[in-house]
Amino acid sequence: MIKARRGNRGFTLIELLIVVAIILIIAAIAIPNLMRSKMLADEAAAVGDMRAIFTAATTYSATYSNGYPPSLAALGPPAGGGNNATCDNANLLDSSLSAGRKSGYVFTYTGSNPVTGSAQGCSNPGFNSYTINADPITRGQTGQRSFFLDPSGTIRYNTTQPATASDPPIGG
Repeated sequence: MIKARRGNRGFTLIELLIVVAIILIIAAIAIPNLMRSKMLADEAAAVGDMRAIFTAATTYSATYSNGYPPSLAALGPPAGGGNNATCDNANLLDSSLSAGRKSGYVFTYTGSNPVTGSAQGCSNPGFNSYTINADPITRGQTGQRSFFLDPSGTIRYNTTQPATASDPPIGG
């Protein structure tokens, strides 16, 4: 008597559905963690950008004798590129940060207590003090925390609204 050979028949529909279900379960677990990691990376980048702005503002003040910069744009590169730094375009920050938007955050620079008259060669007078706020473009997606910085160099945060000088410092 001759027995029939079964051979390779492939996967059944039920086996394929089980594999797809397992992949979907793994994806459902992994995607929120991936989004959370991206949000934390954006927050870390925002803190680093705040430090860069602090350093650039301090360098600007020491270099141009015009107080702190009149705007974030004054810390950016000259229009049309080039390396000719002036007090109007100090070339201390990259163009996206000096435009006020980077890595899921909006940076708002506010000068206070203007210096009397602008320094020679400067179009606008600078300020004796400033504040910088970094707020997520979409809270809960591009970042959870807002950040605040002033000439003291202490970066402060708030998880529900724009940060102020009375909020706790990061790492504290």
